[in-house]
Amino acid sequence: MDLLLHLRHELGAFRACLDGDLSVPIEHCGDWTLRELAEHLGGSNLWAAKAVTERRGDYVPPAAPKDRAGLARWFDAASDTLLEALDTDPSTEAWTFHPPETVGFWQRRRCVEALLHRWDAERAIGTARPFDPELAGEGVAEVFEVMAPRQIVRGRAQLPDKALRLDAADIGRSWTYGQGVPVAKVSGTAEGLLLMLWGRMSPDDDGLVWDGDRGAGEHLLSGPLTA
Repeated sequence: MDLLLHLRHELGAFRACLDGDLSVPIEHCGDWTLRELAEHLGGSNLWAAKAVTERRGDYVPPAAPKDRAGLARWFDAASDTLLEALDTDPSTEAWTFHPPETVGFWQRRRCVEALLHRWDAERAIGTARPFDPELAGEGVAEVFEVMAPRQIVRGRAQLPDKALRLDAADIGRSWTYGQGVPVAKVSGTAEGLLLMLWGRMSPDDDGLVWDGDRGAGEHLLSGPLTA
């Protein structure tokens, strides 16, 4: 999978949303507006670029301009900076907030971040489009390889004593979270699973199918997994 190609596409799609109403609220991001979401995504792109080029995690990005034209130029420049920083061997060493400490970590992380926030922005202005299924699958994998273990390391969650299986039928991939034989299974598209894991879709959504001990499965998902 060409993650940089996907990243460029997702950032471009997000950028197109900035031609709309910047004051529109973003449903799953607290009290943020689209303008604040743009500042978050652009700023975190600059932060990730520094994690690669200077191997540091303490960079504080500059505030985004308030006016529409300035914000758009600032976001474009931040996107270009990130793409340039990530255009290198994925095995190159970088600062990361969880193993592996490689550029490849950031290639996937920024892709998933841009994917989710592109969806947030498009949903806010009424134009949400589907995810690339394989990229969505990478996002699900990241939750269980990086995000959930990070919550455990930070003391925000405990290692589950039961297990849940997640099946993405559209791409033929599955993941097991927890220990032992899964007590429940949830099936759906990779997009649906990713949206559920990141709190954009309810486990009750009609696009998800549950088998086994659903209560135990939903408890495992309460984690927290990604906060």
